[in-house]
Amino acid sequence: MKQNALSKWLKFIIIGVGSCGLIVYGMVIPMFGQIFATYLNGEFDYCYWPWLGFIWATGIPCYLVLMFAWKIACNIGEDRSFTAANAKYLKWISILAAADAAFFFTGNIIYLFLNMSHPGIVLFSLLVVFAGVAVAIAAAALSHLVLKAEVLQEQSDWTI
Repeated sequence: MKQNALSKWLKFIIIGVGSCGLIVYGMVIPMFGQIFATYLNGEFDYCYWPWLGFIWATGIPCYLVLMFAWKIACNIGEDRSFTAANAKYLKWISILAAADAAFFFTGNIIYLFLNMSHPGIVLFSLLVVFAGVAVAIAAAALSHLVLKAEVLQEQSDWTI
């Protein structure tokens, strides 16, 4: 697959992920929040807006990650796959994923102590935190590898 075609596919996937995220954050989560708030006989009605705001706040780093992924896809399309810029973008993706996972975990614990959550929700949220940490580690490893590949590519460009 050529660099330009790969770049187009990556951009298509990034747009798809962003669109799915908008649907989940804009429609699915508010709908399920309303169902849970009313299903429990109004016991947790007062938690709906704080939880919705908290969940929406966790989406901000996700869209920043998509922005960095778009920049990487553009660089790939310009045949600049192994560059320090891409390594930097991957490092930022790693930092954002780790920060979002930490924010999500901390928010769940705070809401638990404020009696706005259930221990089962906190336990379930550990799966989301694990996924965020996994993305952070994978992005950090890719950043390191891209940086090493850039050095190797630079060395090979200078050899005959």
